[in-house]
Amino acid sequence: MYDELDPEIAALLANESSMPSKTSIEDVMEDDDSFTKSKDGVSEVDLSIREFKPITEFFSSTPSDVFDDSNYYKTALTGENSSAQGLHTLLTKYLTCQDPKDRTVYRQQMVNKYWEFIRSLAPKMGDLGLPKCKRMLMRFGVVLPSLFTDQQKDLFASVFYENRTGEPIYYLDEWFQEIASGRIGISATDEARPARKSGSPTEEAAHLMQLKSKNSGKLQNAENLLSSKESQRSMVEAELTSRVEQICRHDMLIGLGNHKAPYTDTQKRMFSEITERLRLLSKIDREIRGYLAEFQDAKQISDSLEVKISTAPTNIEVNTSEINTEVDTVRQMAKMTVGRQGNHFPIFTREYYHCTPRGTGFRENVVDTMAWIESIDPGAFCRIHKNVSNRIVPFVILVPTYGDTGFCWEPFDRYNRITSRGRIAIPMYPKDLKIALLTAVADLRWQVAKEKASYYWMEEGLTGQYYQWIVSQKLKGDVKDFFIDDYVLWMTKESDGVQRLDKEVRGIFWRHMPFAQDVKEKLKTRSLVYQELYQRDLNRAMSDGY
Repeated sequence: MYDELDPEIAALLANESSMPSKTSIEDVMEDDDSFTKSKDGVSEVDLSIREFKPITEFFSSTPSDVFDDSNYYKTALTGENSSAQGLHTLLTKYLTCQDPKDRTVYRQQMVNKYWEFIRSLAPKMGDLGLPKCKRMLMRFGVVLPSLFTDQQKDLFASVFYENRTGEPIYYLDEWFQEIASGRIGISATDEARPARKSGSPTEEAAHLMQLKSKNSGKLQNAENLLSSKESQRSMVEAELTSRVEQICRHDMLIGLGNHKAPYTDTQKRMFSEITERLRLLSKIDREIRGYLAEFQDAKQISDSLEVKISTAPTNIEVNTSEINTEVDTVRQMAKMTVGRQGNHFPIFTREYYHCTPRGTGFRENVVDTMAWIESIDPGAFCRIHKNVSNRIVPFVILVPTYGDTGFCWEPFDRYNRITSRGRIAIPMYPKDLKIALLTAVADLRWQVAKEKASYYWMEEGLTGQYYQWIVSQKLKGDVKDFFIDDYVLWMTKESDGVQRLDKEVRGIFWRHMPFAQDVKEKLKTRSLVYQELYQRDLNRAMSDGY
């Protein structure tokens, strides 16, 4: 595959001892201000945000020179444990091997060795002074820049390294940085979480963050409900004011001096309407008092926690066991994006990368695609609590794999089911980025709907109706897999008026995952099928059953 030995590898082979197996971080630290810490608050949920900000720039006009560094490979591997030496040895054999069978063996062996190396590197992501090449290795899987083509190197060098979108979308180095800092908890697993030393700063900080997460859902939900009721009160008060003004308006009686006409029949009917609105205002006021009390309690707890967190030790030791647990989780995510029969090679190389610039899983491309999904399916990232829809964009973990499938790892945090973010994983080098994101959103939608229905998920709501249809068709296999495939068709075909779904499935999706109103308006003119579904919406709205 490579005509001659890579010059960086050759230089290192000439003197294996030039790459120490153990060196302190300070020995290889570089002054690099181009990497900036992710903005504080990105991980926090803001329920007032209703849509993604449009992406105006997808690539930087001032490319980075990190991949032009002649010492990139040496610096990236220096300072790690013996796994770095093992990775170096295997990569050398892989690139110099001429026998296809041996090359396949080395390629398979490199998977385990690479993840051993990542386990050594991950805990250091919390260090903002870490050499940038180590971050790029973690972020893109770029171990050796010479494995780029010139065009690929230019492309990756022009990617924005800081999060300019304000969305909770993370490259792997940023994800481990957030985990190490304690701003984000480790992903849920079936195994018990590793125990911390009792009374340690790490345990105290983690406990405070856990309490903050639990209270955050109550605080935001109470505020959201309070704002909703205040808005409803304003509308009713406006209606009341309008009717009172109409009642107080009397026409002059012609020929009878300054005398005015009595109430008309229309004005008399407004008496009962005013009474109804006064009763409604009384009911709304009781609800506002309740939500205000909940909000004040949650706000008081939040302020108390913020004080404790601000006074807690800032230099908290990185819990290596938790980072290792997250590395294992991310490795499992990587496997799932690729699938059992896919290409699990973990290192970026030109022979496996076949994406277009806009089809690569860079952050800006992912945000743009998620905005497209939301423009068709406005409820894609919404969860309903107490009849109020909360828009909550999940954490998106960008995994540098050659996979094609995105998926949902968890629909929400177990400590805060109301307003916490779920977690989805997206492969960075897929055949089709749009499909990879659609499969992840479909998985997220299914799991949220299933959790909402709880024990009755096979009977009620979206999952119940879809499950009953699968049973009626006597289909064999995982129900969720059928749902994900149908959701992809729903978004890519049905949204354009191309009928690909079963009539009953189309009805279920139209009812429980409705298209945006402008899409519905377009579809009703395309076919009698969609016109009938649109009419059902109108009938439900008129009967207050929608």
